[in-house]
Amino acid sequence: MDTLNLTLAATLGEVGAPVAPTAVDQHDDAADLTRWRDLVAQIGAEIAAPLTAALERVTTLTATGRIDRAGLRSLRHEIELARNAGMICQQLSRLAAGRVAQSHERVHLTHTLQSVLAHRTRELQARGSQVRQTLQPVEVIADAPLLFGLLNALLDWASACAHGPIELIIDTKPWPAYGRLVCRFPHRPLDEAAGIGAPPPSAELDNIVWRLLEHTAHAVGLTQKREIEGAYVRLTLEFPRTINPLLDEAAMPATLERDFSDSVNSKPLAGSHVLVVSARRDTRTQVREAVKHMGLVLDFVGSIEEAFEFCQDGLPNAIVIETVLKGARFKQLASEIRNEVPDFVFIEIDEQGADFQISSISQTGHARVSRNAIMSALPSALVYELTRAM
Repeated sequence: MDTLNLTLAATLGEVGAPVAPTAVDQHDDAADLTRWRDLVAQIGAEIAAPLTAALERVTTLTATGRIDRAGLRSLRHEIELARNAGMICQQLSRLAAGRVAQSHERVHLTHTLQSVLAHRTRELQARGSQVRQTLQPVEVIADAPLLFGLLNALLDWASACAHGPIELIIDTKPWPAYGRLVCRFPHRPLDEAAGIGAPPPSAELDNIVWRLLEHTAHAVGLTQKREIEGAYVRLTLEFPRTINPLLDEAAMPATLERDFSDSVNSKPLAGSHVLVVSARRDTRTQVREAVKHMGLVLDFVGSIEEAFEFCQDGLPNAIVIETVLKGARFKQLASEIRNEVPDFVFIEIDEQGADFQISSISQTGHARVSRNAIMSALPSALVYELTRAM
C-alpha cells in the first residue's frame, strides 16, 4: 500500500503542493503581458495625439481671443476623437474582464447590417465613404446588442482606414454551412506602386478600433481572418452558430437551445450614442446622473436648430427631448430621420403623465418618460427602446 501511495503521489503530485510553471506557461504569460503593454501604450497615444492638437488650438485662442468656424470644427473633431478613444478603452476593459452579460437569440445578420448602414448613411456620406453591398439572407444565434456593436466597430474601422470603396459581402460557406461576413477595401491609395518595393500595410489598420473589433468578434464567438491582398485588406468573420433553413427547430444543436433566450433586460448598451435636447440645466444634470452607469456616449444641445445641425454629419442611436421643445421644426427633424431609419428611437421627457410609456402604444411612436421619473425610468426606457430597435 505504501508503494502504491508513493506511486500516486509521484504521478499526481501531493495535494496542495504548488505546481511549477512550465516554460510554455511562462512564454504565454510574457506574450500576454507584452500585448497588454502595447495596447495600453497605443490607447495612450491615440488619446494624447488629438488632445495635444486641441490644446494647441485652445492656447492660440487664449492668446488671440479669436477662432474661426473651421478652427472650431477642428477643435470639436479633435475632442471627439479623444473621447471616442476613451470610450473604446472602457469597452475593451469590459470585454477583457468578461463582464458582458450575453442573451443569445435568433438574429437576422443581413437585416441587422442593413439597419446599421441605414442608421449611419449621413455619417458615411460626410466621410466620403462608399459602401458596396452583396448580401444574402443569413440568420445566426448571437447576442443582438453585441452583434450590433460588432457591426458598428467594423464600419468605424473600415471607414477610417479605407482609401476607396468598402465592399461588404454576406453569404454562407458550402461546408461547414457557416454564415460569413466579408469586408474588403483598399488600405492605401491604388495609384501607389505594387509588388517589389510596395509600402507595408498601414499601421492605421491596427488602431484601437481594430482592437475593439477583434475583442468583440471573440466575445461573439466568431472565427476571424484578416488578409492583405496587395493594396487591399480583406477581413472574414465566420459565424459557427448559423441557422440552417433546411433544418427545423428540433434539429438545432442542443447547445443553441440551452443558450436561446428572448430576454432583453441584461443586454449591454455601452457605446451607444444618445443626443439629449434640453434647454434646462437641471434636466441635463438629471439625465446625466440617471444613465452614468450605462456606458453611453452623451451629447447635449439646447434647441431643435442645434439638433438639426448636430445630425447633419451623422445620427445618434437615440434622441431624448423635452416635450416643451417640440414643435413644427422637431416634427420635420423626426420625419427626416424616420425616413432614413424607420425604427429610430425618440424618448420624450414629459412634464406630467406616466413614469414610462413605450413607443409602440404612443400616438407619435415616441416613448415617454415623466420628468419626475427620470432617475428611475429613463435607464429602463433606453434599454427597452434601444434593444427593440437593434
